[in-house]
Amino acid sequence: MNTSPTPTAEPPPTVRELLAFYLEAGVDCALLDEPPNRLHDPEIAPPPAAVPSPPANHPVPPSAVMARAPATAAPAPDVAIVSARDAARTAPTLEALRALLETFDGCALKQTATRLVFADGNPQARIMFVGEAPGRDEDLEGIPFIGRSGKLLDRMIGAIGLDRTTAYITNVIPWRPPGNRDPSPQETQICLPFIKRQIELVDPDVLVCLGKPSSQAVLELKDGIMRTRGRWHNYDTGKRTIRAMATFHPAYLLRQPIHKRLAWQDLRAISKALNAVGIAPAT
Repeated sequence: MNTSPTPTAEPPPTVRELLAFYLEAGVDCALLDEPPNRLHDPEIAPPPAAVPSPPANHPVPPSAVMARAPATAAPAPDVAIVSARDAARTAPTLEALRALLETFDGCALKQTATRLVFADGNPQARIMFVGEAPGRDEDLEGIPFIGRSGKLLDRMIGAIGLDRTTAYITNVIPWRPPGNRDPSPQETQICLPFIKRQIELVDPDVLVCLGKPSSQAVLELKDGIMRTRGRWHNYDTGKRTIRAMATFHPAYLLRQPIHKRLAWQDLRAISKALNAVGIAPAT
């Protein structure tokens, strides 16, 4: 006789447990008040009427070919990268660059983001901070570094006498990746010409890359942030050379506060560089 206890069914998850699961999976905001019925969505256009096939000996008119053509798809990554390079170099000002990004459709992240997150701070600032990509709060407000990591960044630069009136802050990627996932290499390469043009237009004396993805994309560094942080590098805009440094991203410091001591060392070195050209007050 089998005397093993009868297994009992696990209770269904509570609402709190479900919400925690979705948050861990990256689902951290609702796009609609109610779930849409995709089978009866009025936003979806009805399929085009079938175009009758012409006789075999009759040429197909161009209009008929266009009528049967599918909707325009996103360009291939290599095409989008070339398009981004060509477009970015045409922007004569930061305002023009922002307007260009508003109409640029070569990056699929634009389709899932709420809005463009271009930059914040003073465009005439002599120091520029570049992160990786916007998060949820930034996506909703259209301003970089305003969430938890942004508040920490404000405290970090405040410790060396800076604030958003004396610094310029942006990201390599101007649109939030879905669920805060890491941008793909293709997405980074598509957006790279725009951040490079942004650096050229701001033309700072000191460039600070926040985190490994930013330093690898902008400064073309190969090693991780622990090996590259705190060292001075040269960033060539084609017109001049800018002193550049990689340091920890504030989001990383929130997860690993033990490394705030190293970040403070980097900030002191940055402050000395600014003091040398008469920009930041001594700390």
